[in-house]
Amino acid sequence: MQSSVLDLRGKVLRTVDLDDRVFGIEPNAAVVHQAVVTQQANARQGTHDTRTRGEVAGGGKKPYRQKGTGYARQGSRRAPHYKGGGVVFGPHPRSYEKAFPKKMRRLAMRSVLSARAAEDAVTIVDAFTIAEPKTRALLAALTGLGIGTRALIVAERNDGVWRAARNLDDVHVVTPNGLCLLDILRLPRLVLTEGAVEELTRTLTRDLGAVVAIAEGGTEAVAESEPVAETEPVADNAPAAEDDAQ
Repeated sequence: MQSSVLDLRGKVLRTVDLDDRVFGIEPNAAVVHQAVVTQQANARQGTHDTRTRGEVAGGGKKPYRQKGTGYARQGSRRAPHYKGGGVVFGPHPRSYEKAFPKKMRRLAMRSVLSARAAEDAVTIVDAFTIAEPKTRALLAALTGLGIGTRALIVAERNDGVWRAARNLDDVHVVTPNGLCLLDILRLPRLVLTEGAVEELTRTLTRDLGAVVAIAEGGTEAVAESEPVAETEPVADNAPAAEDDAQ
């Protein structure tokens, strides 16, 4: 599939071929759902804690004598059935981390990118730079592209653009290696630089093996994909590249 490459004023500069394996597949909703559940689970801190009857302060003295009162025998005011007592079966610190295979992560990312492309919600620019790191300059650039104030910008690291987006809740700026599936689903428009498209295509097609091309004369030629460094889009909201993908 082809897409136009724009400048920040919305002028069409040229067209670029997008890899159908990344931007033109049938989205796999089941894998996307698993990816969302995994990322949300891995984002949980798991620091919740309740006190048991052995951790609650007080309760050292028997409330009343064992016999002769007509009441049930009690040994502590900090038993779970008393107000201020311990909690039975309450939450305690634990890890919610879930494992998610790398090939499924890549398939989920290809699915959401293809879904956005099918909705015509992907805009490709030659570069995303602004004159000054100001919010108004970033909004002017988005307006020039015909995009509202809700967008995910994927570009090479640019501290000025990142600083300009800090005051906007619905404009998020990340590098290709910092791309998060949840951000793509949360924000309705996706802005990619040409360099980001190349990086994402290289990363997300790494597990697809050789590329079959039709050579002259109608014969099929198999070209092995070049080895690339193991970097993955991750679920981090920081603009810097990270190590692991979610």
